[in-house]
Amino acid sequence: MRRNIVLIGMMGAGKTAIGSELARRLRRPFADTDTEIERAAAMTIPEIFARDGEEFFRARESEVLSRVLALGDRIVSTGGGAWMRPENRSHIAENGVSVWLDCDLDTLWHRVRHRPTRPLLQTADPRGTLQRLIAERGPVYALADIRVPAQRGDSIEETASRAMDAIRAHDPKILEVK
Repeated sequence: MRRNIVLIGMMGAGKTAIGSELARRLRRPFADTDTEIERAAAMTIPEIFARDGEEFFRARESEVLSRVLALGDRIVSTGGGAWMRPENRSHIAENGVSVWLDCDLDTLWHRVRHRPTRPLLQTADPRGTLQRLIAERGPVYALADIRVPAQRGDSIEETASRAMDAIRAHDPKILEVK
């Protein structure tokens, strides 16, 4: 069984879009853990946060991630906070390769500022909150196997190609197409 390719990074980094493109190119199933959580809960992520809180959400996120990774041979997009839990990092390392889509503050802010679906940004200063999250999470994201810069103005295709090049450099066998 081939290893999973797991995309990590901040909200707005493009994990779902890039993951979908990688899945298309590599002819592999795509899984978005946020979508899987919403499907299982029959609620949106903001609704889960509002009703049950972030810690409850993070526990469900870990369960879903574990289940998806066990299927193998997937391109997996995770929520921005999934990588912050040590058990998730360990599980990803055991079952795949981690790819950090690394975006700067301005790019992320441009992508998420008008989206009310980001519960962590429902604050008096959402840009400041985003900046703080980047500062807190950056050193942990840097533990990923692979770092791919994702910049404003890049197309999905360009970023996916950069990701494939970086994955190929890390371990060419991971990219074998069925």
